[in-house]
Amino acid sequence: MALDTWLAFLAATAVMLAIPGPTILLVIGQSLGAGRRAALPLVAGVALGDLTAMTLSLAGLGALLAASATLFTVLKFAGAAYLVWLGLRLWRAPVEAGALPPLSARRAFRDAYVVTALNPKSVAFFVAFVPLFLDPARPFPAQAAVLVASFVTLAAANAAIYALLAARLSGAVRRPGVRRAFNRGGGALLMGAGAATAAMRQGG
Repeated sequence: MALDTWLAFLAATAVMLAIPGPTILLVIGQSLGAGRRAALPLVAGVALGDLTAMTLSLAGLGALLAASATLFTVLKFAGAAYLVWLGLRLWRAPVEAGALPPLSARRAFRDAYVVTALNPKSVAFFVAFVPLFLDPARPFPAQAAVLVASFVTLAAANAAIYALLAARLSGAVRRPGVRRAFNRGGGALLMGAGAATAAMRQGG
């Protein structure tokens, strides 16, 4: 792969990732409620979720999603329902010390992975976006590996920045009233992301 093509891919990816979507809203919401301890598993879940979505898109699922309205709708509403459920759980979470077990690393990882990997828009986007940077004269597997690794690395770094910033805000407050406001703010973000996911159009 030519260096200028790879740099163009990195620039386009960075611009796309800078716009918060359902995954980043999940990272912000969970980090506001759980603090710094959730950051690393959330980032790991995002990275594996993007790796899954990109791999599936390059394997042909993206084209199938673009062609099948039923499959797209099923995945869309599954992802939207999961986001809304996470938002409601965070909104209603107790705020008194010791009232609720801390968010476990496993659950933070699972939530981030499921939301990222179940985003049908991402899979369909990858199948349209990645080929723009492929050279048909060069072997496909090597180029795909470079683009997937680059995207996943940038996505993980982007998620880490948002998670750590949100965790810093979370750690700055200890009073139950303020903590409740953070939980409800994060929960509202997640539910809003779920509503936005449900409203997605297949070709939009």
